[in-house]
Amino acid sequence: MDKLKQIEAFVLVVDKGSLARAALEKGITPVMLGRRIDALEKRLGAKLMHRTTRHLSLTEQGSVFLEHCRQILGDIDRAERVVSEGRDKATGHLIVTAPASFGRKHVAPYAPAFLKANPDVRISFNLSDQVVDMVREGYDLSIRIGGNIDQSLVAVKLYPNHRVVCGTPEYFARHGVPKTLDDLMKHNCLTFNLQGGQQRGWYFRDKGKAVIVRPEGKLDCNDGELLHRWCLEGLGLAWRSTWEIETQLASGELVTVLDEYALSDYDITAIYPQQQHLPLKTRLFIDMLKSIYSQPGYWTRGS
Repeated sequence: MDKLKQIEAFVLVVDKGSLARAALEKGITPVMLGRRIDALEKRLGAKLMHRTTRHLSLTEQGSVFLEHCRQILGDIDRAERVVSEGRDKATGHLIVTAPASFGRKHVAPYAPAFLKANPDVRISFNLSDQVVDMVREGYDLSIRIGGNIDQSLVAVKLYPNHRVVCGTPEYFARHGVPKTLDDLMKHNCLTFNLQGGQQRGWYFRDKGKAVIVRPEGKLDCNDGELLHRWCLEGLGLAWRSTWEIETQLASGELVTVLDEYALSDYDITAIYPQQQHLPLKTRLFIDMLKSIYSQPGYWTRGS
């Protein structure tokens, strides 16, 4: 801070042509301003200007130093304007990560309209079912469905969601309906493989306690849309989010089972790193998604 004050004093005195006029502009005494310049010259070990009661002139070193000082102060002004505009106007690069299938259907499609309303913003997406380290990898915003949230992050609920076990009526007619979590082991369960990042199993709540079941089946993959398709084809049971199957549940194509064991919530959330001032670009994007997801009938319109 002292260095900056000294530099500001030096440039102001040069611009005003005298300590008296510069002090009047700054609202301090000429003596105090002179002390700042003296401290600057002492720190640099160089004479920057010749001062008399009537005249002020720069030394050769002072002229060179002045150019650099003007550039430094200009850079600071520009940096402050960028931050200030970011509070009042959405600007800059917004980097977003979201689950692959959800991101393709319910996040990325709204980027063009957002950019039209906020032309000074640029958006990059990473659509992946892998959970990323937001801070380390430099993401501004992560759209997630369920899961634990690190305490260093802020979570905003975009829409309620549940994770349920489902299958077609035809599948249940052939193989029966599971009544308990143990019954899942008797069924062909469609699961993510190691590459899909869900080898930990399916999560439930039984008698108030969290329970993990690791079902098995003849088909697994790393793509949620494929699991959804296999389930619709009657090939087995799937553990899917209600956002994804709402349309099929409404039409009767899919039926849920073991609902009494389902987690109380597995919400769709927007996650961002804790910070004192949330950039306007991030807040507006979150508000847009929340508004869209809350529209009546949105989740039953079909893909």
